Amino acid sequence: MKSILIISFSSIQHDSRVTRQIEFLKAKHALTVAAYDNHQDSELEFFKLDKPRLGMTKKIITAFVLFLRMHEVSYELLYRQRGLKNYLGERKFDLIIANDVESLPIAFKLNAGKKILLDAHEYSPRQFEDKFIWRMLFQPLMYQICKKYISQTVAMTTIGRGIANEYKKQFKCNPIVLNNATWHNPIKASDVLPNKVRLIHHGGATVSRQLEIMIEMMSLLDDRFTLDLMLIVPETASTKTKGYIGYLKNLSKGDPRISFQPAVKGKDVVPFINKYDMGIILVPPINFNYANGLPNKLFEFIQAKLAVSIGPIPEIAEVVNQYDLGYVSEEFTAKSLAAKLMKISNADLIRFKQNATKGAIELSADKNASLLNQIVGTSLNL
Repeated sequence: MKSILIISFSSIQHDSRVTRQIEFLKAKHALTVAAYDNHQDSELEFFKLDKPRLGMTKKIITAFVLFLRMHEVSYELLYRQRGLKNYLGERKFDLIIANDVESLPIAFKLNAGKKILLDAHEYSPRQFEDKFIWRMLFQPLMYQICKKYISQTVAMTTIGRGIANEYKKQFKCNPIVLNNATWHNPIKASDVLPNKVRLIHHGGATVSRQLEIMIEMMSLLDDRFTLDLMLIVPETASTKTKGYIGYLKNLSKGDPRISFQPAVKGKDVVPFINKYDMGIILVPPINFNYANGLPNKLFEFIQAKLAVSIGPIPEIAEVVNQYDLGYVSEEFTAKSLAAKLMKISNADLIRFKQNATKGAIELSADKNASLLNQIVGTSLNL
């Protein structure tokens, strides 16, 4: 068996893409996983990465060196993982899988002269381009990392065509699309109830996603509709982000049809949301990644056998329209999607859920498991 180190600056229990990566590869390779929390698989070697904790003094210093374009110093301040280097000692892996661009420098430092595969979950150089401070301080660092390291990787994967094309255009690389499809789940669609449409949205509680639009949408829908929000706030989130759920709860206080559910682990999402009727994604494309999204939640909705209604994000809309899963609004507004939803009948909802059932096998992770093993095998000359 070949030795592979997987690095991810994330909480694996909420990072479905990394979890699937592990599941795809563990039968054929000896895996070591470095992340913020354990995969809870006793067969795997695991190292817990240090979460970034910047006090005010360190934030000021980091901002200063970022502004001066002192990229190596900036990276050390933001992503220093001395414990990992000490833990691994002089070990060399046959392959390191670096999840997202920010893990590339440490991957090359750990495996100098060896093989690195980049899995880009986002287009990192424009990840938070809607924020002026991020553009001024962090964007140059992300560009520099991409420019320096992507050309040295043995292979690169990413989530969709739009992001792959932008990496190819900017950094002369050839990313392979490995979408966010989750494993096929044979769970049956829940019954459609008379005069009831149970909506669900799950995912990160990030201010830039403007989740309040969905709360506004509920005021435009009749009493058939309920909306549950199951939101995650990373421990490393800013104070503003951590307060966002409180803001959303206050905003929805006057509407008993809106509820907030505790987050569940990634592996439990599909069985949990199966009791709903329709998954909702209404996130305005305020940055490049939102405009080119093809998120985990879309595929989780499908495996849970839900109908799907969304704002007009091209690659998501392509899936919804091709499989006739639900509605695509004309605009990213509460009014636009509400107008679509108000037309729904019980027969429509049954049809959409049946179509999700029909498409669930084709839109599952099984193809991706074969593809990633093929990419890894080619990289390792197997």
